[in-house]
Amino acid sequence: MSHAAVPLAGALILGRSRLSWPVIATGLVFAMLPDADVVGFRFDIDYADSWGHRGATHSLIFAAAAALFATAVLRPDRYIVAAVFLFIAMASHGLLDMLTNGGLGAALFWPFDDGRYFTPFTPIAVSPIGISNFISMRGIKVLSSEAIWIWIPLTLIAAAGLGIRKRRI
Repeated sequence: MSHAAVPLAGALILGRSRLSWPVIATGLVFAMLPDADVVGFRFDIDYADSWGHRGATHSLIFAAAAALFATAVLRPDRYIVAAVFLFIAMASHGLLDMLTNGGLGAALFWPFDDGRYFTPFTPIAVSPIGISNFISMRGIKVLSSEAIWIWIPLTLIAAAGLGIRKRRI
């Protein structure tokens, strides 16, 4: 769920004058959408496959294509702002997954490179797959890790952005 923190912070900073509710809602969905690839486990798609977990759906190309498609469908007043917002919302998923300390890295550069990558610093505890696995002591560890490394920094960034925006008004 912490993936939604990125578009939430972005929406707070940009405000309703730049982003419509449909664009904001789409950004929240896009931030979590790459993990829909876990359905591949039900179809025996190998984790390390291009279409496995943290594969193609976590790439920058996938995020760009989805953002452009959604922007064309939504037809917002501020096309470029919406497209960039949606791209960042989805691309942030793979980038945040690169900060986790387990699993396979993210295929950020698919289809040009099938490699899976982590950042040199991986402070975020990897989340277990499945809600039943998440409701545990490990899930609490993941939530506290995400609070420290995602929610607190983004709250500070959003507060600073809101302060700057209000100062300009």
